[in-house]
Amino acid sequence: MKIGVYYVESTNVESKNINQYNQDVVAKLAELSGNEIEFTELDHVKDYDLLLTFIGGGGTEGRFKAVLDKLPRPVLLLTTGYNNSLAASMEILSYLKQNNIPGEIIHGSMEKMAKRIETLGKVFATKKFLKTLRIGRVGKPSDWLISSDVDAKESYEKNGITIVDIPMEEFFEEIRKKEYEDNEYTQAIKARNWHPQDTELCCEIYGALKRICKKYDLGGVTVRCFDLLGPIKGTGCLALAVLNAEGIYAGCEGDTPALISMCVLGNLTGQPVFMANPSRILSDTNEIIFAHCTLPINMPTSYELMTHFESGLGVAFRGHITEGPVTVFKTSGLLDRYFAASGELKENLKETNLCRTQVRIGLSEKDLNYFLTNSIGNHHMIINGDYKALVDEFYRW
Repeated sequence: MKIGVYYVESTNVESKNINQYNQDVVAKLAELSGNEIEFTELDHVKDYDLLLTFIGGGGTEGRFKAVLDKLPRPVLLLTTGYNNSLAASMEILSYLKQNNIPGEIIHGSMEKMAKRIETLGKVFATKKFLKTLRIGRVGKPSDWLISSDVDAKESYEKNGITIVDIPMEEFFEEIRKKEYEDNEYTQAIKARNWHPQDTELCCEIYGALKRICKKYDLGGVTVRCFDLLGPIKGTGCLALAVLNAEGIYAGCEGDTPALISMCVLGNLTGQPVFMANPSRILSDTNEIIFAHCTLPINMPTSYELMTHFESGLGVAFRGHITEGPVTVFKTSGLLDRYFAASGELKENLKETNLCRTQVRIGLSEKDLNYFLTNSIGNHHMIINGDYKALVDEFYRW
């Protein structure tokens, strides 16, 4: 990510020494946060994923006010414990609040400030990513997803996300070309020699979907995949598994809010995202079982090839996901509601009456109650690691 620092120089007479100290502070923060952080001029402050406004010391309030209109929002004030930097920043923050301008003071130990900068960098890089994101809907949402559509015009106007609608027939035409480029994932799948004819067909479906993503410059795609079962006699599970591993967010059943959820969570955390159905709540033990027939092929520690659960066709995946801390997440299609919970993946299951990849996750009673009283649709996202605080931070801004 690109992090810039706009420096508001102190009016103190010893500013030369102070300026050198402040430059050293920025260099140290870059080292600790693992990011490149550079000073920038006023004309370029909007070129960065994250901009910090460094209050170099006392007497800077007037200089800050003179450039405020050119600074991006929120205004993040970087301070030190010297030369009245903190005092000046507090006066500035009070002015921002009076004028309903969002802002925050970044202050404390170097380690604490570096951690805060790293978090804010992820948040604002994701916000920037969404404003240029193009996602595709191949076909409409499946008929049973009655609450999982998003108005494309409203999505773009509110969040900058472009939604491209692509007819299923165009997808079918691409599949009929029977072409795809092999890669490490398709080769590894084919090497298992599991139903080779079905595997080849599903690889061709992958090739078709990838060409569509390239044609429309898509960062994510969702497919009305059950429409493949009749005319094609194949499934989209392999295509979605491989595309996700390659960095193109790919979801099932034409579920647009689920795809947007994948894009938000994946970009924010850098983790592969498992899109799954809540299948059963175990209220006595505060646990929930999630299942689906596909997942990013680079997410499980191991996997088996199977048929698609509902149809008995094609190629699906039973993946083993690492036990331990996980995050469960869902956002509405317009990003105006969200759910995020810290959980514990306790077991990978192998039941015969659920989709192929199955996980049992412990959640708090309060979080489990959300699924019964306030759920945002059906599908939810699961990633390894506890990122709830990071998700909450994203929605704070």
